[in-house]
Amino acid sequence: MSSKRILLSGLSLLTLTLMLGCSLNIIKNRLPAPFPVDGGIKFQYEAPAASLVTLAGNWEGNWWGGTASPSARYDNTIGRMDDHDGDGVWTIIVDLPPGRYMYKFVIDNNTWTTDPNNPSTAQEGGFTNSLIVVK
Repeated sequence: MSSKRILLSGLSLLTLTLMLGCSLNIIKNRLPAPFPVDGGIKFQYEAPAASLVTLAGNWEGNWWGGTASPSARYDNTIGRMDDHDGDGVWTIIVDLPPGRYMYKFVIDNNTWTTDPNNPSTAQEGGFTNSLIVVK
């Protein structure tokens, strides 16, 4: 085998390895949309770089993280999520009665985002929110 052919074969193998490696980095498992568990509904959000994630929603006791309460101020103790094992997946279980609820995740006290794992949304006050229906 000529040295050109060996070099081309080696480059082809390297290119293929890099392409597969890169594609494996962009394909990752998605978290499920909120789902029922013992004690309520389990919400999850992946944010490995976050130092705090909270769940804000329109149900009684959360009041959009306090912003819809009489004080109208965001309170990062409401809906505080946990990442006990440090894997970057934040979780909370909320006891919700049957109904239709809108929610968002709040990352590090200032970034409000819809749930990337839940395609159901609803509009309120000009904002798009994630939607869950509890039966």
